[in-house]
Amino acid sequence: MKKLALLAFAFGMLGVLGAVQAADKNDPTGTWKWSSGGKGGKGKAREQTGKFTVKGDKVTGTVSGGKTDTEISDGTFKDGKISFTVTREFNGNKFVSKYSGTVKGDTIKGTIERTFNDKDIKTDWNAKREKTKD
Repeated sequence: MKKLALLAFAFGMLGVLGAVQAADKNDPTGTWKWSSGGKGGKGKAREQTGKFTVKGDKVTGTVSGGKTDTEISDGTFKDGKISFTVTREFNGNKFVSKYSGTVKGDTIKGTIERTFNDKDIKTDWNAKREKTKD
């Protein structure tokens, strides 16, 4: 009877550890890469890099595209869902992009919402996690 109880306990612990590993696998902490369209979502795509850190349900980090890194704001992560805002300035104009998506392992799929030339634009966002060098 004790062996059976010990075996049941061991399987229970494996289940708990598996759930913890699954939760960690979906944590967006790390470096991510994706392509973003040119002007107004058209034109030559440019590579973007996001570097995120999660503490509790708050996400901090940067998004780089071109020559600068921009701090994200309003970053949240809960139940596999990530969202944050990137605000850039160019020639005295502010450009705000709102990212939202679902993290599954090494991918994030979602949307980017922004306004360009007084038009609301919603585009797909597909990011891949960069593999760490161990």
